[in-house]
Amino acid sequence: MEMTRVPEAGYKIIGLWISGLQRKLTFSNLLFPLKLATSYFKARSLVSKFKPDFVVGTGGYASGPILLAATSKKIPALVQEQNSYAGLTNKRLGDKVQRVCVAYAGMDRYFPKDRIALTGNPVRKDISNLDTKREQAGNHFGLSPQGRTLLILGGSLGARTINESVLEGIDKLIDSQVQVIWQTGKFYYETVKAQVANKDLRKIRIHDFLKQMDLAYAASDVVISRAGALSISEICLAKKPCILVPSPNVAEDHQTKNAMTLVGEGAAEMITDRNAKELLVSESLKLVYDLQRCKSLSDCIAPLGRPRATEDIVDEIEKLIVKK
Repeated sequence: MEMTRVPEAGYKIIGLWISGLQRKLTFSNLLFPLKLATSYFKARSLVSKFKPDFVVGTGGYASGPILLAATSKKIPALVQEQNSYAGLTNKRLGDKVQRVCVAYAGMDRYFPKDRIALTGNPVRKDISNLDTKREQAGNHFGLSPQGRTLLILGGSLGARTINESVLEGIDKLIDSQVQVIWQTGKFYYETVKAQVANKDLRKIRIHDFLKQMDLAYAASDVVISRAGALSISEICLAKKPCILVPSPNVAEDHQTKNAMTLVGEGAAEMITDRNAKELLVSESLKLVYDLQRCKSLSDCIAPLGRPRATEDIVDEIEKLIVKK
């Protein structure tokens, strides 16, 4: 995705021939040592030509070769670990970089304690101060600002389990009279629209992608979402009660660990991917009309939001550049 989005934003991007390790014996795994070596030497060349003052890695296999190349040349570097469970690349690099910016407390089980800065994850700025946008959000989506509203998020590409679970319970949603804003993701949009074509959708708004997420959050009383790091960071900043459905198809099952961190704080509810079809709609309706439980979740998730995450990470970078 970034190979398209970054140039669209006006920045140059250079790809490396690198991929993650699979959890079984595959041809891709057999190629991994060759890919790593090739990417590392290309990264050294890029670093030598670009001559950066500082290097930032955000985790994942793509950032590994560049950070290794930079630290081998004594260029100061920082990694940002977005999840509550550190990824393999970041764990390997944690003792080579000068700073590790994290989004969760207790990350010293993965990184040297003296290098950790608790900054949170950068998210879009317009998600803060949503209380003043409720009426505008209702007008934008054609919904009543007074009605209880459920926001369903499957990410920009979509989450099959969430979409299938909502389709399974669509009649319950319609009968409940709850208002729904449903982002299906572009891969599932046409299929979903076809399957609900004969339903009463007067209170249901279906979108392939939501451009004005601030208004979507402002309109909502409860959010259903996967448990990716940035999704959780946005929900924390929006202070919304949520039901998280972690994707099981991610490295180290880190989405479940993200979700359980919030559940342990009393800041979210979680339904497993396996149980979503059976429980997701019914539990969502139970929550959306339980005002006391919604307030409790909102009160617990609010302190976890970090509106200055971007500024705090930049501050750490500037300190290290000056120190250099």
